[in-house]
Amino acid sequence: QVQLVESGGGLVQAGDSLRLSCAASGRTFSSYNMGWFRQAPGKEREFVAAIKWSGGNTYYVDSVKGRFTISRDNAKNTVYLQMNSLKPEDTAVYYCAAGVGWADYSGSTYDHWGQGTQVTVSS
Repeated sequence: QVQLVESGGGLVQAGDSLRLSCAASGRTFSSYNMGWFRQAPGKEREFVAAIKWSGGNTYYVDSVKGRFTISRDNAKNTVYLQMNSLKPEDTAVYYCAAGVGWADYSGSTYDHWGQGTQVTVSS
């Protein structure tokens, strides 16, 4: 079992940066692929980024490419999402998730989810 706790959200202005962290409990963290998803009010959950268990592969939704970077530190059981050049449309609750699937934009193969952290970007 893996428990995930996100942190690092907040209220920022357009153009600012934030780094989200997701701390995982359990000794199996390094065997999971990790993803970040987000959900804005009134919208469906959206895939943001994912990283393989080894950290060697990543992929992103087109809208964040070049602005967001996902990384992980398996020694610290933590995955990060560095968000630069934030835009108002990035406003959402951000969730991290752990799973064994890959190239999964729906989130259906992610077995473990955090509670989320709010990111609000003002214009």
